[in-house]
Amino acid sequence: MQTLAQAHGPAAHGTWLLLMAVPCLLPVPGVGTVLGLGMAALAAAMWRGQSSACLPRRVAELELSRTWAQRVLGMLASAYCVAGRLARARLSHLASPERRSWTAAAIGLMAFIVVMPIPFGNVLPALALMLIGLGLVFRDGVAVVLGLAMAALAMCVTAGVMLMAWAWGSDWLLGLF
Repeated sequence: MQTLAQAHGPAAHGTWLLLMAVPCLLPVPGVGTVLGLGMAALAAAMWRGQSSACLPRRVAELELSRTWAQRVLGMLASAYCVAGRLARARLSHLASPERRSWTAAAIGLMAFIVVMPIPFGNVLPALALMLIGLGLVFRDGVAVVLGLAMAALAMCVTAGVMLMAWAWGSDWLLGLF
């Protein structure tokens, strides 16, 4: 894993974000919790201003089997191929390390939403994180802005779902007493 991070250099934050956000699109129990915590750790590292993806020792020493390494690299290659058609270095100052504190805050909030046990609640935050990750990899400020807009939408939808659950849940609880 450390070799993969080193190969991406300054774009390692975006790469790790992509690797952790894509599986969150799938409705697999527990994936959002584990990867959401990883994304929160990545957001904390970005907030502190670490320019490269600093991995915990156990994660850095993790080696994938040949089959899984091919799957991961194939997925990254596919994502980069599709994104490469649309993404390019534009408004790159928005994807620069100086602006990463705002991006890190959005990543941390999206990671928190991903960890929450809301059915299909991972989809919008994962899409936002994927856009932000692609923006960081390609230094595309437009992708980062789209990711931040998607993050705002995800926050509004999540807040709406929580308010509806509160309203219906409180009516139900009050009806019991």
